[in-house]
Amino acid sequence: MNISIIKTEDGSDSLYVKDLNEHYHSTHGAIQESKHVYIDSGLKHVSTILDCINILEIGFGTGLNALLTYLETEKLNLNVNYTTLEAYPLDMEIVNKLNYADCVGGENPKEIFTTIHTCEWEKSIAISPHYNLHKLKNTLQQIGFVGSYNLIYFDAFAPNVQPEMWTEEVFAKLFSVLKPNGSLVTYCAKGEVKRTLKKVGFEVESLPGPPGKREMVRGNKKL
Repeated sequence: MNISIIKTEDGSDSLYVKDLNEHYHSTHGAIQESKHVYIDSGLKHVSTILDCINILEIGFGTGLNALLTYLETEKLNLNVNYTTLEAYPLDMEIVNKLNYADCVGGENPKEIFTTIHTCEWEKSIAISPHYNLHKLKNTLQQIGFVGSYNLIYFDAFAPNVQPEMWTEEVFAKLFSVLKPNGSLVTYCAKGEVKRTLKKVGFEVESLPGPPGKREMVRGNKKL
């Protein structure tokens, strides 16, 4: 893929894929979007009832969500098992140029960000006493999950770019590995996506979106 680094409005980097005419994050702010959708509306929501959380991320991408989650686990004293799926990992030449460590604060963010990207795939790695990372190089359609999860970060490219990632079959598969009272969060609030989530069993909440976006979605699996 023809990928270039761009600066978003909050000062943090994102990537632009010329072949797809698509960005990895909101151009209004990569970090503020990830914090709003995945940390504030996902991790903090689930952490009100749990202090040990199994997270599944669909779309490891730049590793930003993984880094922000790590920093939040340290801040809130949570225990997180973080499983992340990525079919096309980025080249470290690109990763090393991203400025997230300079933007997020916290202790040793650059070292943690590098470790997140360079640790071995297909193995559970203890990044800290609170945070285990398991990176899986596969597609969502092909993988067979062996665990179950309290929280799913759904961070695939938009439906018009990756329609195969937003199907009833995909969301039914994710619903099946989500634990009761678990949640799925995504930046996408298209009506078709909400209808598909409801069809496979999710109770859907439309929440205020990050800057530049009116809404986001949280799907909950009730008992």
